[in-house]
Amino acid sequence: MFCFCRRVWRAGRAYVEEGLLKIVVLVKLVPSSEARIRIAADGRSIDPADVELLASAYDEYAVEAALQLKEKFGGEVVAISAGPDKAAEMLRKSCLALGVDRAVLVRDPALDRTDTLGTARALAAACRRETPDLILCGKLAIDQENAAVGPQVAALLDLPHVSVVSNLEPSSESAFVVHREIEGGMEEIEVSLPAVLTANKGMNEPRYASLKGIMTAKKKPLDTVDLAALGLDAQAVAPKAILVSLKTPPVRADQGIIIQGESAAAKVAELVRLLFEEAKAL
Repeated sequence: MFCFCRRVWRAGRAYVEEGLLKIVVLVKLVPSSEARIRIAADGRSIDPADVELLASAYDEYAVEAALQLKEKFGGEVVAISAGPDKAAEMLRKSCLALGVDRAVLVRDPALDRTDTLGTARALAAACRRETPDLILCGKLAIDQENAAVGPQVAALLDLPHVSVVSNLEPSSESAFVVHREIEGGMEEIEVSLPAVLTANKGMNEPRYASLKGIMTAKKKPLDTVDLAALGLDAQAVAPKAILVSLKTPPVRADQGIIIQGESAAAKVAELVRLLFEEAKAL
C-alpha cells in the first residue's frame, strides 16, 4: 500500500546527498525463533526463563539497509526500540556494534501491556524528536506477526510508506525507488522523502559485529526515555485490543507413521499403498 498524502518536514531539502541523510531504524526485542516457548503463570504472557531474546529478524534487514545507505551517502543512523530494560543490550549488540551511531530506548511500565497502536504512538513520538529523512523497520515482528507498527507509525507521522520492500535505491535528491514482490511479479514504486519503509527477507545479508564494533558500542550514546519525555502519558498508549489468554496448540493425535521395509524399494511401495488406500491422496 502506498499513501500519496504526506506532510513535508523540510521543504526544499535535498535529502540524498553526502552527510545529510538521517535514518531511524525501529527494532523490537523478541524471543529467539529457536526458543522453546512456555506460557507464564498469568496465562497471558511468555515465561522469560531460559528464553534468548534477540532483535526481530526482519528488523535486522532494516538495520543493514540503513547502514548501507549511510556508507554510500553519509549521514546518521539512529536505532529506536520500545520495550523492557533488556532491549538496551539488544540495541548495543544488534545495532550499535554493527555501526549504528546511537540508540534510544523508550521504556515505560505503561508499554508492558500495550498493543500495536500504543507501541506505534510511542515510537512515532520518538521519531518526531529525531525528524528523520527515512524510517526503516522490519515488515513484522516474528513474535506476534501483526505487521502493523510500521504502517501505523507512518500514519501517525502523516508520512508515505511502502511495506514489504525487497530493494531500494535513490531516484533523485529527495526520493527513492523501491521494489517489493507481489503475486506474479515485482512492483516498483517511487516514494518521496521523508517516508517509512518496512523491510522484507532477502533485502540484503545482515552483517555480523566485529570485535572492534562490539568494543566501540559500549561507548556509543544509548538514551532511555519514558512516555513523559515524549509528551505522552499512560492513557495515550492504553491498549484498544486486550490479550485475554495464550494457549499452546493441541497435541496432534496423528504423530505420523514410520514405514518399515527391508529395502528402499519396499518402503516406497508401502508408502504408495498408504497414500492410495488409506490417505486417499492418489
